[in-house]
Amino acid sequence: MSIAIDTSSAVPPYEQLRAQLASQVANGVLPAGTKLATVRQMAADLGLAANTVARAYRELEADGVIATHGRRGTFVRSEVLSGSSTSRNDLAEDYVATARKRRLTLAEAIRLVEQPWPR
Repeated sequence: MSIAIDTSSAVPPYEQLRAQLASQVANGVLPAGTKLATVRQMAADLGLAANTVARAYRELEADGVIATHGRRGTFVRSEVLSGSSTSRNDLAEDYVATARKRRLTLAEAIRLVEQPWPR
C-alpha cells in the first residue's frame, strides 16, 4: 500500500487519504479482509494528525469501504468496490456512460455524486 499526501494541494489531506484508500480497494490493491494500520500508526507514517486519519477512516466506514472491529482493528470490507457486486457495478458503468455523453469531466461527475451524499 502506497499513500502520498500532497501538502500543497487544495484537496484536504483527509480527502486525499480517503480517495487513495478507496481507489486501492477498487483496484484490488487492498482486497476485502486486509487489515489497515491503526489511526495513530497511519498518522505517524504519513506525518498527519490523528484526527485527519480518523476523519478519512470515518468517511470510508460510512461509505461501506472499511469496517472497524474495536480492538481487533480496521479492515477492508467493501464488496462493491472490489467488483463482486455486478448490479452495483452496472449502475456505476451506466452513470459513467451518461456523464461521458454529457461531456462531464471526472471531477464534475464525482462532484455531482458527492453533493447530495450525506456526511
